[in-house]
Amino acid sequence: MRPIDMIATDLNCEDLGLSRLVLMENAGKSISDEIAKLSTFTFSKPVKIAIFTGSGGNGGDGFVAARHLLNRGFEVDIYLLTPINQIKSQDSKTNVEILKNIFPNFSRINLYEINDSDTLNTIEITKSNSFSEHIIIDGILGTGIKGKLKTKIKKAIEIINNSNALKVSIDVPSGMDPQTGEIAEIGVKPGYTLSLHAVKTGLKKAGEDLTGGLIICDIGIPIEAEIFLGKGDLKRLNKRKNTSHKGNNGKVLIIGGNNDFSGAPSISGLSALSCGVDLLYIASPKSSSLVIKSYSPDFIVKSLKGDFLNINNLNDLLEIAKDVDSILIGPGSGLEEETRKLFNILVAKIKKPIVIDADGLKLIDVNLIKNKENLIITPHFNEFKTFFKEIIIKKDLKNQIGSLDLSFENLNYKQIHDKIAIIQEITSEIKGTIVIKGKYDLIFKGNKIRINKTGNPAMTVGGTGDSLAGIATALLSLGLNDLDSGALSTYLNGKSGDLAYEKYGNGLRASQLSEFIGQILKK
Repeated sequence: MRPIDMIATDLNCEDLGLSRLVLMENAGKSISDEIAKLSTFTFSKPVKIAIFTGSGGNGGDGFVAARHLLNRGFEVDIYLLTPINQIKSQDSKTNVEILKNIFPNFSRINLYEINDSDTLNTIEITKSNSFSEHIIIDGILGTGIKGKLKTKIKKAIEIINNSNALKVSIDVPSGMDPQTGEIAEIGVKPGYTLSLHAVKTGLKKAGEDLTGGLIICDIGIPIEAEIFLGKGDLKRLNKRKNTSHKGNNGKVLIIGGNNDFSGAPSISGLSALSCGVDLLYIASPKSSSLVIKSYSPDFIVKSLKGDFLNINNLNDLLEIAKDVDSILIGPGSGLEEETRKLFNILVAKIKKPIVIDADGLKLIDVNLIKNKENLIITPHFNEFKTFFKEIIIKKDLKNQIGSLDLSFENLNYKQIHDKIAIIQEITSEIKGTIVIKGKYDLIFKGNKIRINKTGNPAMTVGGTGDSLAGIATALLSLGLNDLDSGALSTYLNGKSGDLAYEKYGNGLRASQLSEFIGQILKK
């Protein structure tokens, strides 16, 4: 599991009603269980425990583990490398306060605040070599490593490594990049790493020499916290750099519109801009471009020759595409045969991330996009059946798909799995991401699935799908991969629809969704 996936999953538990404080309690209890087993296996008796903690959640896991280890008869010393008033995690603060409150303490516990690296030279572990019957727990950094290590932390890691105690890291050895497995400066060299919930990507890449034995600790996270979209998924967005300038934060091209439909590309554009992209281009036939310009002065509208998108627009579009980060094809384009030719050549020639929506789904040949990795298609279920018609027939799934509906009401887990399996057999034929819009949006990529439950019946109004496509394209331009972009776009679109419903009720319009996207991202 990628570190960002773990961060998102952890936060998404709150949307299920499962607090992070409970997860920390579960983690600490699980860690104490494993430490007790290692102690029995290695020493055949309880031994002294030394826990080094930092400012984040790993330290909090260590505080909880300390309580449970005390109840098992261990003596515990805790070395706080971050002063209590500077601990960032509120849940960690709660748990260290619990330890402080057991005073005067009848349990064998000592808390030491380490103010500087010189203080570390005075602690028992540094001064003595007789630690062969000790266990040191590393709860300093885990997945929270950012930038260069502080001198105090480097000194602590050095002391841990020099000790002849049994060393155990929580989640990821401190100093190791949890994504790449690389150690830039210095890292703890544990005998074991207790990986919470799932093994992080960096641990697999680093190998046993740097991680020791890997033990997975269950902390009570249900699989639904990984599958259902939630507020944690907003953590996937990159923070904007203070040094960035115009164009660094996303450039999007929308190709669509015709005589009758100027609203669709405009709604997509408004939602894309609300995601924070710097530059938004809309390429549309002259017949619709003037109307599109009137929607927002922030649009850069490229007027194309003809009353509808046609093959003569190819070179102009390829030229614009060179200067953008992602491209949306299809909203309001119409179904002219010339448009079909144009779209199929575009998807074959353009190598940048692409979103296909609306009329694009009716015109583009699935065989041309099967092997495109950075691709999102956004059909509702009827469009899905049409777009994948050839694959459905080839796999002899016509009858099963024909009778399938995407309602999950009153179904048991087996019935839900069976429905998902039928769709996944089709979606696995392409390498990109498929977003099937509905009451519950279903997002597929390979063997992965995400489900979005935000949104409301007022969003049946025309244009909400165009808003979704605009958000997905914006997220691609901001550096997210196709799965994360496709999934998060459904959450943002549905959540903005829920906020719009609170204000406008069933009278909400698709163009109003963009009012609320920025608010959600800011929070």
